[in-house]
Amino acid sequence: MRTLLSVERGTIVHIAKWLAASLAGAAAVILAISVLSDSRPATPMGGPISGWPAYGGDPHGTRFSPLTQVNRENVKYLEVAWTHRTGDVSDGSTYPSKSSFEATPILFDGTLYISTPFSRVIALDPETGSERWSYDPRIDLTERYSESLVSRGVEAWQDPEGAEGELCQKRIFFATLDARLLALDATEGRLCQDFGVAGEVDLKVGVGEIEAGQYEVTSPPIAVGGVVVVGSAQGDNRRIEVEKGDVRAFDARTGELRWSFAPVPREPDSPGWKEWNEESARHTGAANAWAPLAADPDRDLVFVPTGSAAPDFYGGERPGSNVFANSVVALRASTGAVIWHYQVVHHDLWDYDIASQPTLISVRRDGLEIPALAQATKMGHIFILHRETGVPLFPVEERQVPASDVPGEAAWPTQPFPVSPAPLLPSTLTPDSAWGLTPWDRRRCRERLESLRYDGIFTPPSLAGTLEYPSMIGGANWGGVAADHQRRLLVVNLNRFASWVRLIPRAEFDSVRRAPDAEGSFTAQQGTPYGMNREGGLVGPLGVPCTPPPWGLLVALDFDTGELRWQVPLGTIRDVAPLPLPVAWGTPNLGGPIVTAGGLVFIGAAMDDYLRAFDVDTGEELWKGRLPAGGQATPMTYRLRPEGKQFVVIAAGGHGGLETKLGDYLVAFALPE
Repeated sequence: MRTLLSVERGTIVHIAKWLAASLAGAAAVILAISVLSDSRPATPMGGPISGWPAYGGDPHGTRFSPLTQVNRENVKYLEVAWTHRTGDVSDGSTYPSKSSFEATPILFDGTLYISTPFSRVIALDPETGSERWSYDPRIDLTERYSESLVSRGVEAWQDPEGAEGELCQKRIFFATLDARLLALDATEGRLCQDFGVAGEVDLKVGVGEIEAGQYEVTSPPIAVGGVVVVGSAQGDNRRIEVEKGDVRAFDARTGELRWSFAPVPREPDSPGWKEWNEESARHTGAANAWAPLAADPDRDLVFVPTGSAAPDFYGGERPGSNVFANSVVALRASTGAVIWHYQVVHHDLWDYDIASQPTLISVRRDGLEIPALAQATKMGHIFILHRETGVPLFPVEERQVPASDVPGEAAWPTQPFPVSPAPLLPSTLTPDSAWGLTPWDRRRCRERLESLRYDGIFTPPSLAGTLEYPSMIGGANWGGVAADHQRRLLVVNLNRFASWVRLIPRAEFDSVRRAPDAEGSFTAQQGTPYGMNREGGLVGPLGVPCTPPPWGLLVALDFDTGELRWQVPLGTIRDVAPLPLPVAWGTPNLGGPIVTAGGLVFIGAAMDDYLRAFDVDTGEELWKGRLPAGGQATPMTYRLRPEGKQFVVIAAGGHGGLETKLGDYLVAFALPE
């Protein structure tokens, strides 16, 4: 998506001159004031000590830190404390897949652990960034993977029955891109030989026929009690009978399979069997959980966010609502029993997977704290559910949505719409709202919008082509939300642009995709009457989105009332335009926010190469730190000791899909001495 904002040089020069004339005087004044007032206060040494023991900060996925050393008053003084380079980066020239450095490190037992796009695990000194050990499972880098080369992180577990200091009493669990579950000794980085077969469990066993490079694990597993639970990622538009999307739990000590949950039921005694057509249940794949899972260990619950059943854009071979797909499913962690489920999209035809980790919160009602779960979606909907029952804590309405005009398709007639919190993105887009840098660009966008079918959100794919708004990318994606219980806030970043999709009759598919003017990507959807053609971003001839800016947002909600507190654009076009213009139109973004008790929201994610800090109460941008590559990852923060510094760490390695600057950097920021 580097071409997203590839504007003609003449237009950019004109804008640059206008900005320079308008801002030069103000910039000089600001610079003079900053020079006079830049007296750096001493780094405060008091306050809390806290780590980051799980991908989402904790098993609840709150992405919240109680740290206060870095706060609204001193965040402007943050500077790079250390940088670690992993060496693992691919631009597609040596290996067929590009890399995306999406990992969030964890801090466990005084060591920082991170996974790389090449599926290596590295242990680092958290105060210097120096390497303590690394482990390479040696995935086949010459394979073309359905995802880019990517891994989002690792999980830590300590055996309560093991002896302190015993080998593998403290373990790092990691699932590789080629679908192996590993157990590593946290201290030495050696495989735990008593786990699985010599430290590994082959996750490809038992999920059906595997196509090379198409069955992967990209998000970290989660350990709950004595089990480690793992999902999977799949290229799910190849055919109907892709790999099963089963979620499985393995004994954390031995690697023995303890239970398996099938989002698409396979047998008459499986949960959800009665809601499926028997034939389609036996041959439909996917509905997998590729996003990070969350857990409530005290309640013995694990929360599973699932995606669409295969394939995404045609459901004629999987009639019905497709229960457990596109759902939050609460499972008993010790047994795998289904406790409750809530479906956010019925009979998905839009690739509206639940891409975000569920986040566990408590909603205050009449003086009581109600255990709850917040689920962000690609549609810009936030569902807040009772954690123990799955019942919505705010009203949700089933509303009529457009019907399909494709022979063989039976789109579900209604979809759930939360009344509160209200949808965070517009649910309609008209040709009159087409946007462009020039009248010519805008006119072409308008013509494109007029050519596509669009009757509002959830308009089904069509043979002529359908506009999808919000986009199949989101809304919210895998970055998820951050929760501040003190301020009663949820913070989430969103994409705000459109995509398009069309179905192509099987007899015409090969000739259409080979046509000289073919655009977008093509997928066969074998076993259905139609192939598929789509593009994740609808742009005009200058490469600018046809939707009005901002194209990226950062939003804060009150999770007790559902009210919107604030929203601000996220990102500038500085690093995606031919000239470095800091225009705050927001950009497409991947990665997520964290919140600290110091009153700050930290987030990278945008297509310019910065880590930013925002005031959690107002949304005001307070600081930004330049990164050496794209920051398409969720940051984390920690402080190890009373006399130590608070570090804010982010992976800066870019994203092969967004085409941001690639790299291999892990960057830590801290206040100066």
